Amino acid sequence: MSVVETPATRRTGGSTPHRAPGRANRPRRRQTAGLPWLLSIPTLLLLAGLLGYPLVRMVVLSFQNMRLRELISGRTPPWVGFDNYTKVLTDSVFWTVVGRTVAFTVVAVTVSVVIGLGIALLMRRVARGVRLFMIVAMMFVWAMPQLVAAQAFRWITDSDFGVLNYLIDLLPGVDYQNHSWFVNPWQGWSVITTLVVWAGIPFLAITLNAGLTQVPKELIEAATMDGASPWQVLRNITLPILKPLLTIVTTLSVIWDFGLFTQNWALRDGHPEPQFQTLATYSYTQAFGQSRYSLGSAISVITVLLMLGVMAFYIRQMFKIGEVD
Repeated sequence: MSVVETPATRRTGGSTPHRAPGRANRPRRRQTAGLPWLLSIPTLLLLAGLLGYPLVRMVVLSFQNMRLRELISGRTPPWVGFDNYTKVLTDSVFWTVVGRTVAFTVVAVTVSVVIGLGIALLMRRVARGVRLFMIVAMMFVWAMPQLVAAQAFRWITDSDFGVLNYLIDLLPGVDYQNHSWFVNPWQGWSVITTLVVWAGIPFLAITLNAGLTQVPKELIEAATMDGASPWQVLRNITLPILKPLLTIVTTLSVIWDFGLFTQNWALRDGHPEPQFQTLATYSYTQAFGQSRYSLGSAISVITVLLMLGVMAFYIRQMFKIGEVD
């Protein structure tokens, strides 16, 4: 019997050397381990320049006493240590604003996520053309600048020429002529919350709709054949698969809504009343409305510290998803 000689047997003398599995790739992995960090250097430098310097400057300013006289004269503000933080943390108005901001964030995020998930589930059941129309319509809403959207809602709820008052006034027995929606804080916050939810739903619905495409249809069909109700399918199959994505979009919504500024600022014509102040507008009012720049900086630093926990949770979830992938 003859042996066919191949190029491989010529080089190796007819035998194949034994190699430990995975050992040949180890040097290559060592060489490329630092490549992601190397490629990230330009982005990190850009972020350090655009975000790092203003943040450091704000922290330093919060330990000084910058007033209008120092701003005009250019003199170095006197160092006051933790006096600004003591004033802020012992101010009952500040804690009222914190509670109001947290309450608004909880309500707005909850309503946004629930409605966004409902629209995403609806998009999986409609025809493809209808789904495409819904996505395009929501993209237009998502692309609208916050200031433009706020001005539109301001016109809709205007006490003299508002469309909303006109439509409600058509109801029998209801008199909403010249009704101001911001005299009552509950009504005013309902308008602000509606605007924020309306602007946030497109991102949530489109993102969750993309996540629903990863839910295996076989599991849903099997559960349906076993007698599971739509609510049981949603609770036991759909939501567990969507949990990582729901966590991410909910955390992002918390970060965005906690920093509410444009909507209530524009709806109140740049002068929000005390009952419509959030942490962002309160900091701005203290710094530029009353020329207490260091106090406003201290409020901003505290706001950043309050958000660090949420941002750390978001980053942790991103790393968890990356490890699973």
